[in-house]
Amino acid sequence: MGLDILLIISGIVLLLMGFAGCFLPVLPGPPLAFAALVLLHFTSVADVSPGVFWTMASVAVAVTLLDYVVPVWGTRKYGGTKAGGRGAIAGVIVGLFLGPPGIIVGPFFGALAGELIAGAKSDQAFRAAFGSFMGFLLGVGLKLIATMLIAFYFFKIWLW
Repeated sequence: MGLDILLIISGIVLLLMGFAGCFLPVLPGPPLAFAALVLLHFTSVADVSPGVFWTMASVAVAVTLLDYVVPVWGTRKYGGTKAGGRGAIAGVIVGLFLGPPGIIVGPFFGALAGELIAGAKSDQAFRAAFGSFMGFLLGVGLKLIATMLIAFYFFKIWLW
């Protein structure tokens, strides 16, 4: 029983870290949430069915992979170049040191700077930066949905 409590508390901590990871690029949100489901599976009070286990694993992997593609897609969709994509990545890295606001606006200003340095006109650079920001928001949304889905199954399996 003591080990069950430890595993459940650890799972809840992983879920919380998973939600934080939806916004912080340094934490893989959905995989952390999935790890909570794995811990729950090893308790004696809950049993995660193979169907739920593999479905949630697939969701976590798919959303994590999409998170790398969506911002680049957003930048390209709005006319950005490789310079804008590289700038967006640099903006994410710099934004990490500026706290939550930096993480949100870092990709935007990074893509804008990358496009301007590459010689794009200001309106084109702004469009590409906007696309990068929209891609970032879409990625956050996808991670939140996946993490909420995994958290739902965690609590449903544990409590019902």
